[in-house]
Amino acid sequence: MANNPDIRNDKMKDLIALFKSFGYAFEGIFTAIKTERNMRIHISCLLYMFFFLFAFDFFEITRTQFAILFVASGLVIGAELINTSIEAVVDLHGKEHTEFGKIAKDCAAGAVLVFTIFSVLAGIAIMWQPEAFKQLFQYFTDNLWALGLFIISIILDTIFIFFGFGKKGKNK
Repeated sequence: MANNPDIRNDKMKDLIALFKSFGYAFEGIFTAIKTERNMRIHISCLLYMFFFLFAFDFFEITRTQFAILFVASGLVIGAELINTSIEAVVDLHGKEHTEFGKIAKDCAAGAVLVFTIFSVLAGIAIMWQPEAFKQLFQYFTDNLWALGLFIISIILDTIFIFFGFGKKGKNK
């Protein structure tokens, strides 16, 4: 039975289908990044936060606190993806404005806002460490080249947020 070619073919088809499903999921994430300015803002903020947490040892963050930051970040990104899909489905129904379409879009956007606000509050509660910020400030004043790179990254990130990858999207 284990050498049955039909079973092996079915398992191979299942494995290929699994890999394709991951591909579709990543395609959805990249589509949201390309078309949604707010997704680019979320991604940018997350990248900066985690960069500073991992690159410098100024902040004292426990594993549990890291887990909370990861979960909160995932909730924001997940909510933005759901919001994008709801907007797409409403737009698929037609471009005319309907009350139900407005409710769906507004509630989905409201959900993202709620997740974002509480994620920011969790981040502040965990990362409010004035001594760490003093050390970070001191690092940048002692290493002007690092400050210059940081400023350049902010400029490039701002371009990324407002223009994305150069493709025309909704940019909402």
